[in-house]
Amino acid sequence: MVSPSAPKTLWSWGSQYKGQLGLGDTVSRSSPVQVGTVATWSTLATGSNSSRFGIKSDGSLWAWGYGVDGRLGLGDTVSRSSPVQIGALTTWSSVASGGPHALGIKIDGTLWAWGTNTTYGSLGDGTLINRSSPVQIGTLGTWSSVTVGNSGNSALKSDGTLWSWGKNYFGPLGLGTAGSGLTCSSPTQVGTLATWRNVSAGTHNRLAIRTDGTLWAWGRNNNNGQLGLGDIIHRSSPVQVGTLATWSIASSGGDHSLAVKTDGTLWAWGGGATGPLGLGDTIARSSPVQIGTLTTWSAVCTGTYSSLAIKTNGTLWGWGNGSSGEQGQSDTVSRSSPVQVGTLATWTSMAIGTNAVQAIRA
Repeated sequence: MVSPSAPKTLWSWGSQYKGQLGLGDTVSRSSPVQVGTVATWSTLATGSNSSRFGIKSDGSLWAWGYGVDGRLGLGDTVSRSSPVQIGALTTWSSVASGGPHALGIKIDGTLWAWGTNTTYGSLGDGTLINRSSPVQIGTLGTWSSVTVGNSGNSALKSDGTLWSWGKNYFGPLGLGTAGSGLTCSSPTQVGTLATWRNVSAGTHNRLAIRTDGTLWAWGRNNNNGQLGLGDIIHRSSPVQVGTLATWSIASSGGDHSLAVKTDGTLWAWGGGATGPLGLGDTIARSSPVQIGTLTTWSAVCTGTYSSLAIKTNGTLWGWGNGSSGEQGQSDTVSRSSPVQVGTLATWTSMAIGTNAVQAIRA
């Protein structure tokens, strides 16, 4: 395993039209290319869009890619093809992006947002005003993690409570309601439980794991069955996936989901077109199905039609849509089973944007 203190470099590949690879141009790449020369990257933004974010080891926050509506947080609406620091502060701990906006948490536990806000109140500041620079959401310093879907968000507080706000068309906020006209412009608690451990936002759905290891899903559940509940019924409140309490991490994408159990096995469900489930075919599944037999998976990441995962030995694997080179295999071929990206075993984290991938390795 890679030492947590090891210097880490940033790499990109896939499609780009607004500089979202951060390589100083708008040229697509089908294999990993290093972003700059520094080895000080720590964290990448979760979520899927064409505006990208990363945090360096000194706690500084950086942005690149599509800048319309101020979604880069740089005080303007200009797109950038290379990373640019947001402000001068070195107090950022995590960042998430998706749709047309982004959210970040500082080391003091305060929550901040920027980008498009005019339709759904996605920023959570109680207004419908776009913000081109980070604005604080409330005054509390009790936020621990945040995830961003398509104009809707979910976040956890340090007390284990779950909160949501923004667009609620298919019920992804988990508040028991759904509809095209339903929005929430300020964080609202989901139920009363204080036992949530992590949450992941798909385009219009959510996956979350509780402290007891159970897996829960809600939101859109079209013909692909991406909630993993064995049917294609939308849910506006959290529903348990199966009965097991052995789930460790989960990631929800466009129409499919991935999760790792505590025994290191990898599971997939939802849409199968282009092979993002990694099951060797393009068939949709409405319940979790194990990918292979290995027990060495440690991290997963889902895009709209593609998937990435890291094994415990630090190797990076990809599958699903490859039409934009996002498989990192020097081609544009889609794959329905996991294939290793290169030969290195030093990868520590990854994020999939709109047909574009960023990953950090030592």
